Amino acid sequence: RSRNISKIVVGKPTGSRWREALFGSLVNDIIKQSGDIDVYVIRGEPEDETSTLPLVLRSAQSWPAYLFGLLVVALCSALGKVLSAYLSPPNLIMIYLLGVVFIAARFGRGPALLASLLSVIAFNFFFVPPILTFNVADPEYFITFGVMFVVALIISTLTLRLRHAAEAARRREQRTAELYDMSRELVTAKSLEQVREIVLRHMQEVFASAIVLLLPDENGRLTTPAGASFAAEAKEQSVAQWVYDLRQRAGLGTATLPGANALYLPLFASRGIVGVLGVRPQNPGAMQNPELLQLLETFANQIALAVESARLSEEAQRAQILIETEKLRNTLLSSVSHDLRTPLASITGAASSLLEPENTLPAATRRELTQTIHDEAARLNRLVRNLLDMTRLESGAVKLNKEWQPLEEVIGAALTRLEEHLTGRQVATHLPPDLPFVAVDGVLLEQVFINLLENAIKYTPAASPLTISARLLNENVVVEIADRGPGLPPAEIERVFDKFYRSRAAEGRGGVGLGLTICKSIIEAHGGRIWAENRPEGGAAFRFTLPLKG
Repeated sequence: RSRNISKIVVGKPTGSRWREALFGSLVNDIIKQSGDIDVYVIRGEPEDETSTLPLVLRSAQSWPAYLFGLLVVALCSALGKVLSAYLSPPNLIMIYLLGVVFIAARFGRGPALLASLLSVIAFNFFFVPPILTFNVADPEYFITFGVMFVVALIISTLTLRLRHAAEAARRREQRTAELYDMSRELVTAKSLEQVREIVLRHMQEVFASAIVLLLPDENGRLTTPAGASFAAEAKEQSVAQWVYDLRQRAGLGTATLPGANALYLPLFASRGIVGVLGVRPQNPGAMQNPELLQLLETFANQIALAVESARLSEEAQRAQILIETEKLRNTLLSSVSHDLRTPLASITGAASSLLEPENTLPAATRRELTQTIHDEAARLNRLVRNLLDMTRLESGAVKLNKEWQPLEEVIGAALTRLEEHLTGRQVATHLPPDLPFVAVDGVLLEQVFINLLENAIKYTPAASPLTISARLLNENVVVEIADRGPGLPPAEIERVFDKFYRSRAAEGRGGVGLGLTICKSIIEAHGGRIWAENRPEGGAAFRFTLPLKG
């Protein structure tokens, strides 16, 4: 009345009439005290007595359990016969009580109740005068029988309760340990896929249920992951979306949309709802267990925090990628613009000088300016070619045109193209006479040699020699281009093939850091690998492999 309630709806009690007579009825009490409030009594669903505990905890009602109880009583009787010469009949009752305790602990209430009754009968038959009959000479033994039966029943009940409590405590400890393990793994999860994998692995074992973690897309629509068959149904998707939109649990075991095959819980974090957790238990009655539901809520809270953390981590990664991309773009634009401006400025300056009247410039100067235009145009051509090659390789537009050909021809073509740049250098070539042909794209492999040789020319003294060698190793041809320059800084050996990476020693030498990256892409497209090392005798060596199985 204080809350302005005008109608009360209660369920019809399902207990026995004897219990109602002894302890009263809540429904009757409500009706008597309702006054002017309408009371509606409705029929409820039968209570699902299925236990959520493991099978070993349930009262075993199978015939083997009852037969085993009968066997235990028989063994107690045999033991009592042996000890009857030394013990009085009241003391023999303890043997039967031990048997009842064992049956209660092992098989549950039903067999223990039968064992209690059989113990009274067996004690009367074997040990109460007249022996081997069901007659009782002394009426006082009826009190003994009654006390014996009640004590056996109480002991079996207490034993069963202790066993249930111990098993429940063990289960709680196990679930708490699983929750701790899951939380510890979720802390290290950096992506939503990792979170989903950890959640499924732990919760399926703890709750003996099919689990699905539904996360929203950018439009707020929940997406069903692969493998979640029950959540892929249209009805289940509608229930899950309702839970996400209205921020309330629904589905199996609830008063909202109970026709669903699973229970759906909203996942709340500090920034609001982050997803929905779906649980379809093998035993639908498990969703009526308050302890299990509370544990499920605890798991859901941990999962929500992990999902939010993973999203924040992914957002941070995307932001970092954008920062790095912008930084790389600025570096590239700065480097490319500088390397494009330098030859263009030289070409423009030389061309402007050549446009002056002929009598103002001597012939030698004109030739020098013409050579400058030629050299800078070639430099500009190499720069643009590297940029275009890298773009084509990354886009996958380059298709290998493999042909079986001798390696010395490819090396010879590269040396011919670099003849002018190699002036004054000794280039030694060491190729074994029995070196087999290799299946390669000759044009691309020639570019690899050109880029590696140009790199060696750029970073070594003008007169230092270069060595090109090859050898057969297992099913590969290993090619090496070595120099006798200063070598590579140890910290840069693993980075020299990175895109746009330029050594500190490259300052003032031009280039945008694509030559070695192009080499790596071409070699890997051929199925080989490329790496750099410092030589013990000094200088650097660039090696790559070419598989013979073209």
